[in-house]
Amino acid sequence: MRAPPFNAKPFAYHQEITLDIETLTNLGAGLGRVEGWVVMVPYTLPGEQVRARIFRNHANYSDADLVEVLQASPERRQPVCPLFGDCGGCQYQHLDYAAQLDWKTRQVREALARLGGLPAADVRPARPSPRVYHYRSKLTPHYERPRPDGSFPIGFLRAGRRLLVDVPQCPLGTEALNAAMPAVRAALTARAGQLRRGGTLLLREAREGVVTDHAAVVTAEINGAVFQFGAGDFFQNNPFVLPELIEYVLAEAGAGGARFLLDVYCGVGVFALCGRARFERCLGVEVSGEAVRHAQANARRNGAANCVFRAGAAEAIFHGVDFPPAQTAAVLDPPRAGCEPAFLRQLLDYRPARVVYVSCDPATQARDVKILVAGGYRLEHAQPFDLFPQTRHIESVATLTLETPS
Repeated sequence: MRAPPFNAKPFAYHQEITLDIETLTNLGAGLGRVEGWVVMVPYTLPGEQVRARIFRNHANYSDADLVEVLQASPERRQPVCPLFGDCGGCQYQHLDYAAQLDWKTRQVREALARLGGLPAADVRPARPSPRVYHYRSKLTPHYERPRPDGSFPIGFLRAGRRLLVDVPQCPLGTEALNAAMPAVRAALTARAGQLRRGGTLLLREAREGVVTDHAAVVTAEINGAVFQFGAGDFFQNNPFVLPELIEYVLAEAGAGGARFLLDVYCGVGVFALCGRARFERCLGVEVSGEAVRHAQANARRNGAANCVFRAGAAEAIFHGVDFPPAQTAAVLDPPRAGCEPAFLRQLLDYRPARVVYVSCDPATQARDVKILVAGGYRLEHAQPFDLFPQTRHIESVATLTLETPS
């Protein structure tokens, strides 16, 4: 499909401009203005003056590439990765880590104020990752068919472009993944001429070592519980901060004295099984039948007779649930899109005493929290966790309690 023609207003293509950066967007780009017109410039920081080159004009803002930092922020740091600014995997390697945490806390606070209607929300300072590099236990480099010039990049998309950047090593991946990367890349390159289409590689570090087979079953241990899951399936990939996150979520769920736990969007059963000793009974529900089979096997593996898992759409979770709502806490860990409206309606009908909402997208979390608050819940506080240092991503845990018991 041919790209649409360049819109030359208000700036010409590749016109260079000078501007002051005022803030960061939720996508991690710097935002400045030229005579009131908003310009987004990745890899810039608030307080900086920069020269930038326009490459796209939208209806109400423009995108530009950074050309030169004329006046640097005191929080600017030298990126660790030589591909930073080209590879689109990171947004914040140039930003001091303490400042990263401050901006991510602000991101959660602003989402709850703007989208959740809660300007006075108690948002606690983001908790840091014990590792700020070499923390990812899973990498998924992409590849395409060899290009006409013979090049065969294996890596990640260029920032803001649908173009692959060759990434021989990634400083976010664990040392074991980076040690395995050359052999994995060489094996793929050796058969590049036979490829009919592109695809995605897998490097997953688990108890079994570095696994590259998407269909393999791998093992992880968290807070005394042992889990098996598909190597290519979703599983939080910062094992250095994950135990703290799980402990916090379970403590929040049990803080009101709840005896029963509902683990919604439960995956392979992490919250329920790690909380098996805290609650009399736990029920996990998940739309993926394969994940539920792993969760059921994990329950047997951990001797968790009080944990039951079942497959089914989240909007049907409460059919047949016999937990007394006033003694039940619900942990929600939906995908990035957030909770389905039908599920939220049923949750409000069921009315558990406590809801702990784990989210990888503060915007969709704020949207859903607004619905829960309108339905009779009160937001106690939100606690961000930095599972993804050097990137714009943040995990947020919101704790809500029922104000109007049934």
